[in-house]
Amino acid sequence: MKVEVIDGAFDPYEQISRYQGQITIKGKFGAVACFIGTMRDFNENERVHSMTLEYYPGMTEKHLSNICDEAAKKWPVIDCLLIHRVGQINIGDSIVLVAVWCAHRGDAMDACRFIIEDIKSKAPFWKKEKLDEGDRWVEKNSSGHSNSL
Repeated sequence: MKVEVIDGAFDPYEQISRYQGQITIKGKFGAVACFIGTMRDFNENERVHSMTLEYYPGMTEKHLSNICDEAAKKWPVIDCLLIHRVGQINIGDSIVLVAVWCAHRGDAMDACRFIIEDIKSKAPFWKKEKLDEGDRWVEKNSSGHSNSL
């Protein structure tokens, strides 16, 4: 399992490929479920230009590791890669990558969703958005579903 908080751009597809090439699980997994979160240009019906993402060093990494461990207790997770970006983030930039390797797709997908939902609702990150009218702190994350459903 690898958990990393980074300050700077990253290519999530390259990270998955590199990590999978380093771990010795070839033939042991039948599924890799991935979630890649990117910076969008709107939130709460307002245009967003960029975002600054802050975190609590040490505490944040521990929380992320703990949630991966918790997922591995609930599902037969073979391995997990979690990368979360902090600092200045621009529109279209990757923010978070969660990749989960399991023998079966259902377990991989369920564990991946469990991890990202925890990150979005409980992990110690703070977002400040740059809007047309100035900056604002994000007080709550979106539900993960569009309101049109």
